[in-house]
Amino acid sequence: MKNNLYPILFCLIMMTSYGQVGSVGITHYALPEFTVGEILMNNGQNIRALLNYNILSEKMIFEENGKKLAITETQLNQIDTVFIKNRKFCRKEDKFLELLYFSKSALYAEYKCRLEAPGTANGYGGSSQTSSSSSFSSIEDRGIQYELSLPDGYKAKPYTIYWLKTNAKMSSFKNMKQLMKLYGNKKDLIKTYKKTHDVDYNNQESIIKLVAFLDTN
Repeated sequence: MKNNLYPILFCLIMMTSYGQVGSVGITHYALPEFTVGEILMNNGQNIRALLNYNILSEKMIFEENGKKLAITETQLNQIDTVFIKNRKFCRKEDKFLELLYFSKSALYAEYKCRLEAPGTANGYGGSSQTSSSSSFSSIEDRGIQYELSLPDGYKAKPYTIYWLKTNAKMSSFKNMKQLMKLYGNKKDLIKTYKKTHDVDYNNQESIIKLVAFLDTN
Protein backbone atom coordinates (compact mmCIF):
# COMPACT_ATOMS: atom_id res chain seq x y z
CA MET A 1 0.00 0.00 0.00
CA LYS A 2 1.37 3.38 -0.91
CA ASN A 3 2.34 5.62 1.93
CA ASN A 4 2.39 9.39 1.48
CA LEU A 5 5.06 9.77 4.16
CA TYR A 6 7.60 7.57 2.40
CA PRO A 7 8.29 9.72 -0.72
CA ILE A 8 8.93 12.74 1.51
CA LEU A 9 11.22 11.03 3.97
CA PHE A 10 13.03 8.47 1.84
CA CYS A 11 15.01 11.28 0.24
CA LEU A 12 16.58 11.57 3.70
CA ILE A 13 17.53 7.90 3.96
CA MET A 14 21.01 7.60 5.38
CA MET A 15 24.13 8.11 3.37
CA THR A 16 27.27 6.51 4.75
CA SER A 17 27.22 9.04 7.54
CA TYR A 18 25.05 11.89 8.72
CA GLY A 19 26.32 14.98 10.43
CA GLN A 20 24.34 16.88 12.97
CA VAL A 21 23.06 20.23 11.86
CA GLY A 22 21.38 23.10 13.55
CA SER A 23 22.12 25.74 16.11
CA VAL A 24 23.18 24.71 19.59
CA GLY A 25 21.02 26.27 22.27
CA ILE A 26 17.76 26.72 20.36
CA THR A 27 15.02 27.09 22.94
CA HIS A 28 11.84 26.28 21.03
CA TYR A 29 12.88 22.71 20.16
CA ALA A 30 13.17 19.71 22.47
CA LEU A 31 16.72 18.98 21.30
CA PRO A 32 19.52 21.52 20.80
CA GLU A 33 19.96 20.56 17.13
CA PHE A 34 18.45 18.50 14.33
CA THR A 35 19.80 14.97 14.60
CA VAL A 36 19.45 11.76 12.63
CA GLY A 37 16.62 9.72 14.12
CA GLU A 38 14.45 6.76 13.26
CA ILE A 39 10.72 6.79 12.67
CA LEU A 40 9.12 3.45 13.48
CA MET A 41 6.04 2.99 11.31
CA ASN A 42 2.98 1.01 12.35
CA ASN A 43 3.89 -1.63 9.77
CA GLY A 44 7.28 -2.17 11.45
CA GLN A 45 9.36 -0.27 8.89
CA ASN A 46 12.05 2.16 10.03
CA ILE A 47 12.76 5.45 8.26
CA ARG A 48 15.81 7.57 9.04
CA ALA A 49 15.66 11.34 8.84
CA LEU A 50 16.98 14.54 10.37
CA LEU A 51 14.49 15.20 13.16
CA ASN A 52 13.64 17.47 16.06
CA TYR A 53 10.49 18.22 18.05
CA ASN A 54 9.19 21.79 17.88
CA ILE A 55 7.69 22.63 21.25
CA LEU A 56 6.02 25.82 20.00
CA SER A 57 3.81 24.00 17.50
CA GLU A 58 4.14 20.62 19.28
CA LYS A 59 4.93 18.90 16.00
CA MET A 60 7.69 16.55 14.93
CA ILE A 61 9.82 18.33 12.31
CA PHE A 62 12.08 16.82 9.67
CA GLU A 63 14.59 18.60 7.48
CA GLU A 64 14.59 18.14 3.72
CA ASN A 65 16.96 20.05 1.42
CA GLY A 66 17.45 22.74 4.03
CA LYS A 67 13.72 23.14 4.65
CA LYS A 68 12.04 22.26 7.91
CA LEU A 69 8.70 20.54 7.44
CA ALA A 70 6.14 19.29 9.95
CA ILE A 71 4.87 15.73 9.86
CA THR A 72 1.19 16.14 9.13
CA GLU A 73 -1.74 14.75 11.08
CA THR A 74 -2.47 12.26 8.28
CA GLN A 75 1.12 11.04 8.34
CA LEU A 76 1.04 10.78 12.13
CA ASN A 77 -1.53 8.00 11.89
CA GLN A 78 1.12 5.87 10.19
CA ILE A 79 3.74 6.41 12.93
CA ASP A 80 4.25 4.40 16.10
CA THR A 81 7.37 5.83 17.75
CA VAL A 82 10.24 8.21 16.99
CA PHE A 83 13.78 7.64 18.26
CA ILE A 84 16.24 10.54 18.36
CA LYS A 85 19.69 10.34 19.96
CA ASN A 86 18.77 7.48 22.33
CA ARG A 87 15.56 9.27 23.27
CA LYS A 88 12.15 7.72 22.65
CA PHE A 89 9.15 9.84 21.66
CA CYS A 90 5.81 8.06 21.80
CA ARG A 91 2.81 9.37 19.91
CA LYS A 92 -0.17 10.54 21.94
CA GLU A 93 -2.89 11.61 19.53
CA ASP A 94 -1.32 14.40 17.44
CA LYS A 95 1.60 15.06 19.80
CA PHE A 96 4.67 13.23 21.02
CA LEU A 97 5.64 12.51 24.62
CA GLU A 98 9.15 11.50 25.58
CA LEU A 99 9.38 8.26 27.56
CA LEU A 100 11.65 9.02 30.51
CA TYR A 101 11.23 5.92 32.66
CA PHE A 102 9.57 2.53 32.33
CA SER A 103 9.10 -0.20 34.96
CA LYS A 104 5.98 -0.89 36.99
CA SER A 105 4.84 2.55 35.91
CA ALA A 106 5.89 4.77 33.02
CA LEU A 107 6.88 8.43 33.15
CA TYR A 108 6.53 10.69 30.13
CA ALA A 109 7.39 14.33 29.44
CA GLU A 110 5.17 16.56 27.31
CA TYR A 111 7.28 19.49 26.13
CA LYS A 112 5.51 22.80 25.63
CA CYS A 113 6.47 26.43 25.25
CA ARG A 114 5.12 29.89 25.88
CA LEU A 115 6.22 32.58 23.48
CA GLU A 116 6.74 36.21 24.37
CA ALA A 117 6.81 38.82 21.65
CA PRO A 118 8.55 42.13 22.33
CA GLY A 119 6.52 44.07 24.89
CA THR A 120 4.14 41.23 25.83
CA ALA A 121 5.62 40.33 29.23
CA ASN A 122 3.29 41.12 32.10
CA GLY A 123 4.17 43.12 35.17
CA TYR A 124 5.12 40.05 37.15
CA GLY A 125 7.86 38.91 34.79
CA GLY A 126 5.70 36.34 33.01
CA SER A 127 3.31 36.28 30.09
CA SER A 128 -0.36 35.54 29.75
CA GLN A 129 -1.72 32.61 27.76
CA THR A 130 -3.39 35.12 25.44
CA SER A 131 -0.16 36.94 24.66
CA SER A 132 1.62 33.62 24.14
CA SER A 133 -1.00 32.46 21.65
CA SER A 134 -1.01 35.73 19.73
CA SER A 135 2.79 35.78 19.71
CA PHE A 136 2.87 32.32 18.17
CA SER A 137 0.24 33.28 15.60
CA SER A 138 2.36 36.22 14.55
CA ILE A 139 5.37 34.06 13.67
CA GLU A 140 3.19 31.24 12.32
CA ASP A 141 1.67 33.66 9.81
CA ARG A 142 5.17 34.43 8.58
CA GLY A 143 6.03 30.73 8.36
CA ILE A 144 9.06 31.00 10.64
CA GLN A 145 7.96 28.91 13.63
CA TYR A 146 10.25 26.07 12.52
CA GLU A 147 13.37 28.16 11.96
CA LEU A 148 16.26 27.63 14.38
CA SER A 149 16.27 31.26 15.51
CA LEU A 150 13.30 33.28 16.66
CA PRO A 151 12.90 36.88 15.48
CA ASP A 152 14.71 39.53 17.52
CA GLY A 153 12.95 40.26 20.77
CA TYR A 154 10.93 37.02 20.88
CA LYS A 155 11.57 34.78 23.85
CA ALA A 156 10.68 31.11 24.21
CA LYS A 157 9.71 29.94 27.69
CA PRO A 158 9.83 26.12 27.66
CA TYR A 159 8.03 24.10 30.30
CA THR A 160 7.12 20.46 30.89
CA ILE A 161 3.96 18.61 31.80
CA TYR A 162 4.64 15.12 33.10
CA TRP A 163 2.44 12.10 32.49
CA LEU A 164 2.40 9.05 34.74
CA LYS A 165 1.01 5.76 33.46
CA THR A 166 -0.05 3.28 36.13
CA ASN A 167 -2.39 0.33 35.64
CA ALA A 168 -2.97 1.42 32.03
CA LYS A 169 -4.21 4.84 33.19
CA MET A 170 -2.49 8.05 32.06
CA SER A 171 -2.54 10.99 34.49
CA SER A 172 -0.78 14.31 34.08
CA PHE A 173 0.81 16.44 36.79
CA LYS A 174 2.12 20.00 36.64
CA ASN A 175 3.70 20.34 40.07
CA MET A 176 4.82 18.30 43.06
CA LYS A 177 1.49 18.70 44.84
CA GLN A 178 -0.33 17.04 41.94
CA LEU A 179 2.26 14.24 41.83
CA MET A 180 1.69 13.52 45.52
CA LYS A 181 -2.04 13.22 44.85
CA LEU A 182 -1.33 10.52 42.28
CA TYR A 183 0.56 8.62 44.98
CA GLY A 184 -2.06 9.19 47.66
CA ASN A 185 -1.09 6.04 49.56
CA LYS A 186 2.62 6.98 49.51
CA LYS A 187 2.54 10.61 50.64
CA ASP A 188 4.52 9.84 53.80
CA LEU A 189 7.08 7.93 51.73
CA ILE A 190 7.51 10.92 49.43
CA LYS A 191 8.00 13.26 52.41
CA THR A 192 10.62 10.92 53.86
CA TYR A 193 12.42 10.72 50.50
CA LYS A 194 12.47 14.50 50.12
CA LYS A 195 14.26 14.88 53.47
CA THR A 196 17.38 13.24 52.04
CA HIS A 197 17.02 14.01 48.32
CA ASP A 198 16.64 17.21 46.36
CA VAL A 199 13.40 16.92 44.38
CA ASP A 200 12.68 19.73 41.96
CA TYR A 201 9.85 19.66 39.45
CA ASN A 202 12.06 21.53 36.99
CA ASN A 203 14.86 18.97 37.40
CA GLN A 204 13.85 16.08 35.17
CA GLU A 205 16.40 13.66 36.60
CA SER A 206 15.16 14.21 40.16
CA ILE A 207 11.57 13.44 39.10
CA ILE A 208 12.71 10.24 37.36
CA LYS A 209 14.60 9.11 40.47
CA LEU A 210 11.58 9.81 42.69
CA VAL A 211 9.21 7.81 40.47
CA ALA A 212 11.72 4.93 40.32
CA PHE A 213 11.99 4.99 44.11
CA LEU A 214 8.20 4.89 44.51
CA ASP A 215 8.02 1.99 42.07
CA THR A 216 10.26 -0.12 44.23
CA ASN A 217 8.99 0.85 47.68
